[in-house]
Amino acid sequence: MNVYSFPRGGISYEDSSVPQRDSSVVAFLPAISVIPLVQEGGGRVSAVVSVGDTVKEGMLIGWGSPNVHATVPGKVIRRVSWKNVHGREIEALVIRMGGYFEKLGKKEESFPWESLSPQDLRRLISDFGIVEMEGSGRAAAQMLTTAADPRRGLSLVVRCVFDDPWLAADYALCRERYKEVVEGSLIAAAIVRAARIVFAFSRGERELGDLFLREAGDAYPVSLMLTGSRYPQRNRRELELALRNYEKKEQVPLGSLLMLGPATLAAIHDAVRLRKPILDRYVAVGGSAVKKPQVMRVRIGTRIGEVFAGCGGFVGKPRCIVSGSPLQGRIVTDLDEPVLKTSFAVSASLNGQAGASGTWNCIGCGECRRVCPVGLDPEELYKSLASGLAGGKEARESRHFCHGCGCCELVCPSRLPLAGVIYDSQGDFS
Repeated sequence: MNVYSFPRGGISYEDSSVPQRDSSVVAFLPAISVIPLVQEGGGRVSAVVSVGDTVKEGMLIGWGSPNVHATVPGKVIRRVSWKNVHGREIEALVIRMGGYFEKLGKKEESFPWESLSPQDLRRLISDFGIVEMEGSGRAAAQMLTTAADPRRGLSLVVRCVFDDPWLAADYALCRERYKEVVEGSLIAAAIVRAARIVFAFSRGERELGDLFLREAGDAYPVSLMLTGSRYPQRNRRELELALRNYEKKEQVPLGSLLMLGPATLAAIHDAVRLRKPILDRYVAVGGSAVKKPQVMRVRIGTRIGEVFAGCGGFVGKPRCIVSGSPLQGRIVTDLDEPVLKTSFAVSASLNGQAGASGTWNCIGCGECRRVCPVGLDPEELYKSLASGLAGGKEARESRHFCHGCGCCELVCPSRLPLAGVIYDSQGDFS
């Protein structure tokens, strides 16, 4: 079977501090949960409960885009706020757990969906606050509404590309909940009236891809595409390059593309089939400072410090804690920060991030140019931006093609913060 990839650049990224991805464990339920009223990438949300109110598991506590639900039963004890790394004010409700669980440990009722209209299916996804869990945190119902392109048709791409070892949580989810991911794909395809579903899997995961194909059956046009495993193959731009190559060589018309990840599709299944909001998510917990790295199923709102405690705590004082992959993640400075719907990994390292400290002068080795998948010259861009010079017209325009994958930063022997400086100069992390 052919393997499709992007044409240039990229790296083979490995990290020995990543947890084993073959299975997951259930994290301890948090005594105190911090439930943000605004997820990353989400719109305005208004609280529909107040301090002192008692809430139930799965109860609506914030109305907006997307809706927010209590992930544990208990009492709202305070309302807090802070500014995120982009200066956006984030408000959250703090819930002290108490009472009984209405969903945990109970047999869940399954509802048929095949006879529902696309509008009804979207309404369920909206009501239960489903978001794009692998990326921006945008409301999934809104994404599905705007996705269809009647002029060219549409293919739903199930993005199971594991180019980054810190996607261990997505892999474990695909293994343990493949039935739900596949059915979520069928639901999403029905909503957008997709002509085809393409399961995009890394080249080493052919067996898992075949499992998805068998589960999907022949009731809907489905196909399997194997991609390269170089990072950043999973990025939208690089994956679309592979898909268009696949479309041409295999003569499979794809039309416009809607890419969704396994966590989002499993959540769509839960909302439609089980009438359940996002209560927890798979999170890869690891790093050189963590005693027992593992993939955990963590309740949304659990504080990151408790997540690390569930892995045995630290072997030494961490110098760097990151939410997300260390390649593109965000540095965490407060262990009381909660796990969000978009949190797929947290890591604690005994060493700082590459480029974070101890940088040296550029030696002009050209490694950054070799690995850039967009074909930029990170060395030239970095020097002009770091010195405060705008550079020539070509440099000013080319920096906007950077999508912050971090390949240049990882290979730089001088540990220069290349990707950070170039990407930040765009002024918009989109």
